Amino acid sequence: MKLRNVLITTNDIHRAKQFYHDLFGLEVLLDNDGNMILTEGLVLQDATIWKKFLNRDLVSENNATELYFEERDIEGFVEKLEQLYPDIQYVNRLMTHSWGQRVVRFYDLDGNLIEVGTPM
Repeated sequence: MKLRNVLITTNDIHRAKQFYHDLFGLEVLLDNDGNMILTEGLVLQDATIWKKFLNRDLVSENNATELYFEERDIEGFVEKLEQLYPDIQYVNRLMTHSWGQRVVRFYDLDGNLIEVGTPM
């Protein structure tokens, strides 16, 4: 068995596509009317479609999951994040863990938690 994708919901799929392209360089592989598959296995799903499918309300900023990215030039990434998205909501600004890894955590534009860290 193989994990193929991770799906997150968004209130504005085109804005989310731009966000993930701007910060992480992800490109669209398939655009299927409210369901967009990006490179690296990330799927963006229109929140209204997902809510109808589940028949439940969505909970943003639930802190139960995280998208994790690695970046060698973490300072350059943080500068780009602050320039392109100055109003982004941080969980923690750039910090160093006791084991030496540097990380920054923040929410995307729809409240999905993201961590960017230096490679281990």
